[in-house]
Amino acid sequence: MPKEYSSLISELREKLDSCTSEHDLANIKSHYLGKKGVISNEFLKLRAASSEERKILGINLNTLKDEAQNLIANKMSKLSSAEDSNEKIDISLPGSNIRLGSRHPVSLTINRIINILGSYGFETVDGFEIEDEFHNFDALNIPDSHPARDMHDTFYVSDSKLLRTHTSSVQIRSMLSSSPPIRIMTPGKVYRSDSDPTHSPMFHQIEGLCIDEDINFCHLKSLLTAFISELFGRDMDIRFRPSYFPFTEPSAELDIKFNGKWLEVLGCGMVHPNVLSNVKIDYKKYSGFAFGLGIERLAMLQYGITDLRMFYENDISFLSQFEGLK
Repeated sequence: MPKEYSSLISELREKLDSCTSEHDLANIKSHYLGKKGVISNEFLKLRAASSEERKILGINLNTLKDEAQNLIANKMSKLSSAEDSNEKIDISLPGSNIRLGSRHPVSLTINRIINILGSYGFETVDGFEIEDEFHNFDALNIPDSHPARDMHDTFYVSDSKLLRTHTSSVQIRSMLSSSPPIRIMTPGKVYRSDSDPTHSPMFHQIEGLCIDEDINFCHLKSLLTAFISELFGRDMDIRFRPSYFPFTEPSAELDIKFNGKWLEVLGCGMVHPNVLSNVKIDYKKYSGFAFGLGIERLAMLQYGITDLRMFYENDISFLSQFEGLK
């Protein structure tokens, strides 16, 4: 292993030695192995390397990543063992009353979005979480060279199977199995190689798709403006910014003004003609729009949550705050 990578491992060992909580360990893991972490950034050097250099560099980088993952996993095991050994049970304490649970904030947000979009005629459709490259990438006009297809962004199960990176694959299957008019929403889990206070390797997404004759961008803007107002229970300052997605053209991102700051909450656009052709829909006769948003991000805004990881820690004191909400 090159000297610079050995130094990285030594630095990681020092931080792990002084780490005393699982929360601090999660931050260390994010710093080194997160999507924008120190080790993840080293993998970007592969793009500029020659074919001979790439082979050696790839071996060294994988060795570095494996070593870091093993060190962090061992530290997690030690922290868990220490916590278990310190746990004491007082058998003289009276029993606790059984309390009913509460809906999870992610479930609350999903249900609210489904109810709103359902009132506009969108039907709920689900699909496979393990997908093939055609439905997840090819049919969506995502080229082989697109960075989303890299292994450091996508979880591959095999050479041709992967954990879906978005629920757009459900849209592709729906368009292949039915004819316009189509108006669907696709809530579900998606997976990307990412982990930090604002990103998770597994998160929830919901997308909407409308295909019919004479659909234009005005329909999309009108729907999303009304949707945001209903979701937050009041009129919101919103703006549409031009953006780029391989599967829509034109594309835009929708921002809301929240606590005096502009925040991006969803991406949208008109379905690209290439996508319609890939699913055997006549793009000269039909057009449509699509949009997608992350459930956790909206839940964080609605409930004032600052750390995404709180959704998955099963902390009763956190979850009990949502008792009585539907």
